[in-house]
Amino acid sequence: MKPLPTPRLTTTKKVNTSEPLGLGFDAAVVLALFFGLGALIDWLAGTTPIFMIIMTLLGAVGVFTRFWYRYDASMAEHEARRQRAAAAQGASRRSSTDHRDDRRDAE
Repeated sequence: MKPLPTPRLTTTKKVNTSEPLGLGFDAAVVLALFFGLGALIDWLAGTTPIFMIIMTLLGAVGVFTRFWYRYDASMAEHEARRQRAAAAQGASRRSSTDHRDDRRDAE
């Protein structure tokens, strides 16, 4: 009796976790850094947590602004790709119609 072959693990399949995971981690790190910087300024100045609040809000605005510009650029590229595909499909349809007309003229 022959032993069964052992299944091999394939590592060629790439999982794209960079976008959502990277964006979430980036937002968490930036907000934590700005929060910590605000807390440090408050501690050095001996004030109430006003700088902590201001720096956290500033970090949040910066993160969401960067998210917006990244999203906008991604959608512009997606739209351009869609328009190129539609133009290529339209050109393909026109050339197939031209070939049909040429065949009719030849008959």
